[in-house]
Amino acid sequence: MTDRVHQEFTVPDEFDDARADAALARLTGLSRTVVGKLLRAGEATADGSVLAKSDKVAAGSVVRLLLPEERDLAEITPEVVAGFEVVHCDDDIVVVDKPAGVAAHPSPGWKGPTVVSALAGVGVSVSTSGAAERQGIVHRLDVGTSGLMVVARTERAYTALKRAFKERTVEKVYHTVVQSLPDPLEGTIDAPIGRHPGYEWRFAVVDGGRDSVTHYETLEAFGRATLVEVHLETGRTHQIRVHFSALHHPCCGDLTYGADPALSAGLGLTRQWLHARRLGFVHPATGENVTFESPYPPDLDYALETLRDGGP
Repeated sequence: MTDRVHQEFTVPDEFDDARADAALARLTGLSRTVVGKLLRAGEATADGSVLAKSDKVAAGSVVRLLLPEERDLAEITPEVVAGFEVVHCDDDIVVVDKPAGVAAHPSPGWKGPTVVSALAGVGVSVSTSGAAERQGIVHRLDVGTSGLMVVARTERAYTALKRAFKERTVEKVYHTVVQSLPDPLEGTIDAPIGRHPGYEWRFAVVDGGRDSVTHYETLEAFGRATLVEVHLETGRTHQIRVHFSALHHPCCGDLTYGADPALSAGLGLTRQWLHARRLGFVHPATGENVTFESPYPPDLDYALETLRDGGP
């Protein structure tokens, strides 16, 4: 018999206020039945307190779980991922341009490529800090969102970057095409985000949600849609998508949050028009401010040119 292993991880935003059994099943890939047995046996804690099945977990809490002996979360299969680009790499960090259809890290139910596996595929090692299946990951992009991510390659980089994201000192600039014309043309959306009351893995503007602030300005207006630059002050799950949906200006192509299917099809979109355009932060080793930019990928560029040409 092999020794059983403890897994320790920080609860991400999207699992805030989720039931412990549901959240741990999603985070570990174990079945809900197995997780339930572990919880009943007192083998999971959150911030040092034993978790029960029906307890709610909070984003930012540190959960420690005694895994079944056969579970090996650290195994990552290297993959060659089309469209995946390493923008910058040094001893401490690697900045990547993530295509749509790639998750930040492995998760239960996701069978596609990840940033973690793609980096392994190009021979780039990352920090061992963090949960085993998301080592080096300090922030994330949705599967359907393209653009820039930074991944830590050393423990000092991991610690410094996690702190920078928590303290909101990282410059995160996105471009999105939203439906119709926002009024006003520029402004701030300050509205709390929490779990959608009717959908377990969707989010919405809700009373009592987490503080969420989005700054935006119009870049180009096309009548049926508008190209907008977004500066994120906070980094909640689906924040841009939820905020603009709440204003009745969903991101084009984002059927999950209310986009017009006909307009989305006319623009050739099979995912939300949302791109992490610019990323800036203090380099964890040199202390210098570094900034990276990413061009629009072909599908988003096609949709934008279609709008500029007067379509669809």
